[in-house]
Amino acid sequence: MKRKVLFISLGLALVLGSCAMMQSIVKSTFPYTTTLTIPKSSQVGVELSVTGVATSFDQDFKKDGNNAEKVSEVRIVSARIESRDPSDFNIGNLVWAKVYMSKADSTDEVLVASRTDITPGVGNSMVLDIDNRNFLDQQVREPQVRIRMAYQLRNHINTDANLHIVLGLGAFPNNN
Repeated sequence: MKRKVLFISLGLALVLGSCAMMQSIVKSTFPYTTTLTIPKSSQVGVELSVTGVATSFDQDFKKDGNNAEKVSEVRIVSARIESRDPSDFNIGNLVWAKVYMSKADSTDEVLVASRTDITPGVGNSMVLDIDNRNFLDQQVREPQVRIRMAYQLRNHINTDANLHIVLGLGAFPNNN
């Protein structure tokens, strides 16, 4: 009897795992993350940018995979920056920051989050203002997603600063 329940449970999990609703839940649950390094040689008072590749737990979600068309209307729902190394790096050393998402080849870049009024004493973590005017369907269907952060330094920094970017997404099932 236990064996029969186990097989039924596994079958049900496989069926649910392949449906659009389940894929939209997975896409909406696991954020894209990357760590970007601001070098200590960065100039103060000028616009600079750093780039990195973002990863997510659900890396199977890609255009050439079988789940590519199962979700739609993917948008940014949350964004934050956290200092990783040094862990006490004050994000207030930045005047402003803008985070962009694109395909790995830098095409289809869109602004997903920003903060234009960073206070000097904000600390080592900060929530960004999201920009969810654009759908990110094409970007997240790629095997890799590129994140670029444009920024301006307020103060000279004495060490390289590794900032962890966390981007939460929301998606709907594509029932077409």
